[in-house]
Amino acid sequence: MSFSNTSVPGDKPADPYKATNLTHPDLKEKVQDLVSFMESCKFGMMTTRIESSGLLTSRCMALAAKEGGGVDLLFHTNTESGKTDDLKSEPKINIAFLNSTGEWASVSGEADIVTDREMIRKYYSPALKAWLGDLEDGKHDGGPEDPRIGVIKVKALTATYALATGTSLGRGADIVKGAITGAAPKVNKLREISEEELQQCE
Repeated sequence: MSFSNTSVPGDKPADPYKATNLTHPDLKEKVQDLVSFMESCKFGMMTTRIESSGLLTSRCMALAAKEGGGVDLLFHTNTESGKTDDLKSEPKINIAFLNSTGEWASVSGEADIVTDREMIRKYYSPALKAWLGDLEDGKHDGGPEDPRIGVIKVKALTATYALATGTSLGRGADIVKGAITGAAPKVNKLREISEEELQQCE
């Protein structure tokens, strides 16, 4: 089901910004630029559906590692936290990245809660102890064998992102020009990666 509030002339795009800024480089470039951007951000907002209410909630998560050609994302988690309840109920997930210049990326996929100790040891960071604490029972100590430590593995299914073009002054001038002329400014490299394309990265 789609939504529309008006009709536009047949030869005019209803979304001029997207029509002007959407670019179609080859898949390798699209994926490499996405991966580089996510790495530079380091933190993403993880959106899940709350099990009890069905509402959406987002949490800031540190990107721990990447697999699947760099597009499958791994995050550490406390397996006893609310987000694992959400993901068990509804594994569909979104991870959003944003930097201070307004560049952004949105990755949609499905999450799996991994408790395999080999994977956890592989990606373990001593900084996790600060978040889990030491319960002083010889088991729940925040170390790599702590059973509370898990990995949320997000298999990316689609991605959309926008990277700035030119300089901030140049983009500002283009936006002002667009406000005067009504022509959408070309200020971003807007890109979309489909599920079929991401399957080629596996």
